[in-house]
Amino acid sequence: MEAHRRARLLRALDLEVWTSRAAPAGVPVEDDPAPPWADADEPPSATAVATRPAPVSAPARRPPAALLADLETPAPVYVAPADWQGLAEAVRSCTRCKLCKTRTNTVFGVGSTDAPLMVIGEGPGAEEDARGEPFVGAAGKLLDEMLRSVGRARSSNVYIANVVKCRPPGNRDPETDEVAACRPFLDRQIELLKPTLILALGRIAAQRLLSSTAPLSKLRGVPHVYGAANTPVLVSYHPAYLLRTPSDKLKSWHDLKQVHRLLDRG
Repeated sequence: MEAHRRARLLRALDLEVWTSRAAPAGVPVEDDPAPPWADADEPPSATAVATRPAPVSAPARRPPAALLADLETPAPVYVAPADWQGLAEAVRSCTRCKLCKTRTNTVFGVGSTDAPLMVIGEGPGAEEDARGEPFVGAAGKLLDEMLRSVGRARSSNVYIANVVKCRPPGNRDPETDEVAACRPFLDRQIELLKPTLILALGRIAAQRLLSSTAPLSKLRGVPHVYGAANTPVLVSYHPAYLLRTPSDKLKSWHDLKQVHRLLDRG
């Protein structure tokens, strides 16, 4: 049954993403040309702090036998716990990358573990790090309003998580090794949740999730799939960006109406 639902969604994604077809009759959100949350206040933007890496001396040369031994014995692959409780504890005690040294709290995720919609952001900010919950503060309030406008809520039918579970210092972009260290946790969350649809918010989340270097303008409005289960993925703007650039809220509203259509028919 789940495979059938996903096949239907994939067909809908292929045919309907960024089309102008009329909304189905009787669906109120389809008739609203403007987002209900269009007048949200705009907070000050955060400025990332750039640091220059210290010079590293060249490592000592290793004998050929040691190099061959490394090739013959690859590093073990980390296997994340296969249950929600064990996975949450593994994230809470994780030291797999350098972000563990600067975090206040890990930010595992929040929402219903049988939700059809999974929302994935980039990583925790200062308030998320302090509270241990994703998407709080001004951006979180806007996200809640956006979800509510299409009949969704983190307390009932949405699960919210991030690509990385610890805050990058200064709110900088998560680095490649940090994303790789957290990837088994995110993959396991998706595997356990089995969402009908994933909504990736923001360029970093979309690029890291889809292993792409394309800009958000290219990733948004194009059907994607994720993982072996071919879970449909839509890409839209991050709420923090919408607070800084209110003129793009209408585009985000179109994306949310597409989410509503796909989940409603899925």
